[in-house]
Amino acid sequence: MARRVDLVLVLAAVALLVFALARCGHRVPALSPQRASWTLTPGVANPDVTSATTTITICKSGWTRTIRPPVSYTNDLKQKQMREYGRTGSPSAYQEDHLISLELGGHPTDPRNLWPEPYPRASIVDGLENELNAQVCSGKLSLETAQRRESQLKHTEG
Repeated sequence: MARRVDLVLVLAAVALLVFALARCGHRVPALSPQRASWTLTPGVANPDVTSATTTITICKSGWTRTIRPPVSYTNDLKQKQMREYGRTGSPSAYQEDHLISLELGGHPTDPRNLWPEPYPRASIVDGLENELNAQVCSGKLSLETAQRRESQLKHTEG
């Protein structure tokens, strides 16, 4: 419940900031144009997560902690993928993110499901991933639909 309240507060703050910038005549920044590559990062689902297993996997509190890969793995992969993606700058400017998030049944370690997502976009998208998870767990959205929406966001929206 606290995560949901935090998410609502973050989204409200972002909306207020966008509104304030627009009212002041400033150009409102969009999400980074650096999208995920369909070729390098098509997205891979975790075979343990299906519509039938959501209650014991993605909807179980703390479950993602049990499958999240170690930072040593993701940091090494981030370096490699930054080169493949042609990303420049400090690795700390990127989050090695799951294309299909762990919260929505993404594969934890398959490199085809991980990519160097730039900040602050990565932080904004994290909130949306949590909201999609809440919709799946409440029965408002199917797992497959949520995964498609997340993939579309990361592949096509900049």
